[in-house]
Amino acid sequence: MMNILIAPDSFKGSLTARQFCDIAETAIISVFPDAAVTKMPLADGGEGTVASLVLNTGGEIRHKTVTGPLGKPVKAHFGILGDKKTAVIEMASASGLPLVPDKEKNPLRTTSYGTGELIREALDMGCATIIMGIGGSATNDGGAGAVQALGFGLLDARGNPILRGAEGLLEFSSVDLTSKDPRTDHTKFLVACDVDNPLLGDTGATYTYGPQKGATREMLPILERALTRFNAVIEKTLHKNVADNPGAGAAGGLGAGLMAFLDAELKPGFDIVAEAIGLERLFEKQKFDLVITGEGEINYQTVHGKLPAGIAKLAKKYNVPVFAIVGAIGKGAEQVHDCGIDSMISMVNRPMDLNMAIQEAEGLLFQVTEQLMRVIRAAKHYL
Repeated sequence: MMNILIAPDSFKGSLTARQFCDIAETAIISVFPDAAVTKMPLADGGEGTVASLVLNTGGEIRHKTVTGPLGKPVKAHFGILGDKKTAVIEMASASGLPLVPDKEKNPLRTTSYGTGELIREALDMGCATIIMGIGGSATNDGGAGAVQALGFGLLDARGNPILRGAEGLLEFSSVDLTSKDPRTDHTKFLVACDVDNPLLGDTGATYTYGPQKGATREMLPILERALTRFNAVIEKTLHKNVADNPGAGAAGGLGAGLMAFLDAELKPGFDIVAEAIGLERLFEKQKFDLVITGEGEINYQTVHGKLPAGIAKLAKKYNVPVFAIVGAIGKGAEQVHDCGIDSMISMVNRPMDLNMAIQEAEGLLFQVTEQLMRVIRAAKHYL
């Protein structure tokens, strides 16, 4: 009897990780009816992290109306894990770029305040650990809005609260800790972060990610000046140097803000997810014959902390072969063999554009998984 683990990431704009698992399981059973299939829809800190951790720990999704990146109310969600003591938050749910219409993109104005409101809600529910995925932000405020929502006073030279958004940082002068939420001192913050950008400079938050958030060429030096001032006040008042820490520039500087104000620990997203759901214990308990993983496109970036590489490294520790079923095989994909992926297979079986591939994703996944199982069955029979 085959014992197979299905552990994919989501395919953005197409298949969720859970859909991938269900379709692949059906294809496997069609060839190996007696196969034992374990399904673990995963994520690496980006889109789908809340759903993955909630599903794999028997937790629940909670909803809350918060302040969106433009200052208007938005409906956001977060997860409470099965232990009832750990929350998982995707900042994009409250402060993400999809919440901002193209014509209104302006990272001088957008705020991360809603992300802080989600943190506060998790604290109200008694959570002692908060896991944060910080991809997809619409903001460039260094996380100032998020910490303002938690009671940290960010003041100008006259002692007044600064405006929300990066433009407010231009007047930032001091920090008032008297009204901060005291629960943050006793809460463990883990931030899923797979980029190593510093806060400032050519590879920092502004110049690397600002343009995709709507920053014009004229706006970039203003945003950089705002974050430079933000960092200077942090160094002066909190006596912390976080600007050059890897990941400080993630999510418009939210990485830096979380480290400076909440003593957050930034770790690779896969490591956080794997630890939270006890993934290695699963390998210890079960003797898997095969692991099937996947993502939308496998390429040179996959080896730098992406989920398929993480699952492959873990599987190789237990001498389990790994196949990656993907939407596309991109430049530098061959590097993944060095981290334990034995073979990668594209779902695209004929010339087609992206829209067609997305529309036919379910059928394409079933077909390629079924054919993979037929190859394995033939190999078992003839070799």
